Amino acid sequence: METLLETMRRLRAPDGCPWDREQTHESLRPYLLEEAAETADAIASGDTEAMTEELGDVLLQVAFHAVIAEEHGDFGYDQIEKTIVDKLIRRHPHVFADTEVKDSDEVVSNWHAIKAKEKAGKAPQIDVPHSLPALMRAAELVKKRNWETANKEQLQVMCDKLEPTPESIASLVLGLVSYARAAGINAEIALRDELLKREVS
Repeated sequence: METLLETMRRLRAPDGCPWDREQTHESLRPYLLEEAAETADAIASGDTEAMTEELGDVLLQVAFHAVIAEEHGDFGYDQIEKTIVDKLIRRHPHVFADTEVKDSDEVVSNWHAIKAKEKAGKAPQIDVPHSLPALMRAAELVKKRNWETANKEQLQVMCDKLEPTPESIASLVLGLVSYARAAGINAEIALRDELLKREVS
């Protein structure tokens, strides 16, 4: 990682790359989203060479933001790494402490309980990032806000009464996302995979 950080520092130096020097946390936002999406596509393809390249591009984004923050005296890569390592250790007491769990469901339950305890007393934060794709954000909101889950009958009624308006389409899509989540299906991944199948057929 240090080699990557040194490369970014060189690119950001006064005699480095003009484009890299102009970038800010804000200007890099679209690239982080794009690289994450391309990595997801590479994973879906099963192409390990593509995965290697795309994961490298995601890592570049981490290094880029770390160096920019370092320049402003805000934080550095060491703090990023320490923060995630500390979090992993705290949220895995069944590995790093003496907590016992019987299965992965209990691991997830403990993770959420520990996370809630960590957030207690802190200023409220957006619990579902606005930058997520709409389907993925809808699924997370359905889960976290305990929104009513649409059933087959409700969806049928919605389809029968469907009007060609943005609101009615959005309601139907949200109902489908809710229904998919209840069935254990990730609507975002399902749609991505279906589009991929149709593109190659």
